[in-house]
Amino acid sequence: QNPMPRMPEGAREGILKGVYRFRSSSLPKARARAQLFGSGAILPEVNKAQEILEEKYNVGADVWSVTSYSELYRDGHACERWNMLHPGEPEHVPYVTQCLKDAPGVLVAASDYVKALPDSIDKWLPRPLNALGTDGFGRSENRAGLREFFEVDYPYVILATLAALARDGKVDAGTVQQALKTHNINPEKSNPATA
Repeated sequence: QNPMPRMPEGAREGILKGVYRFRSSSLPKARARAQLFGSGAILPEVNKAQEILEEKYNVGADVWSVTSYSELYRDGHACERWNMLHPGEPEHVPYVTQCLKDAPGVLVAASDYVKALPDSIDKWLPRPLNALGTDGFGRSENRAGLREFFEVDYPYVILATLAALARDGKVDAGTVQQALKTHNINPEKSNPATA
């Protein structure tokens, strides 16, 4: 059981509104950048992924704690409704859009929710979101096994980040192939959403 991390300075508003930057990258000038979203019990996995991405792959990653996808979704739609009903007035901007407007790199979310929940805020983000979640039905002896089964543990956060960066031309495919080996990921593993 991981202890609840201390609330970072100035995070109260974000916690209540649904997201806040939990940890900034130690490599803000890196060529390859990423924004990693973690929720609840999966946040420590995302933190571990950030450390390895920075140390081993030279990927500058910020970690965001998403406290409520539902709140971010409601806020996004509330802003759209207000803008529709008030043409010609300054537009309301969703909170998640404000938070991520200057955040560089690929966006990867890992949670123990179904992927539809993080996908629900995608339209208000600056770039498409790569969501990892617990779609399907899993059995395992322990939580670590379940996270591996559902592909939401830190090796999959690393892999999803590197694969997205490869699609953007920021890392080469060989780096992604090596990560599969390094982190013991079987590319022929059954899809947990259909297993």
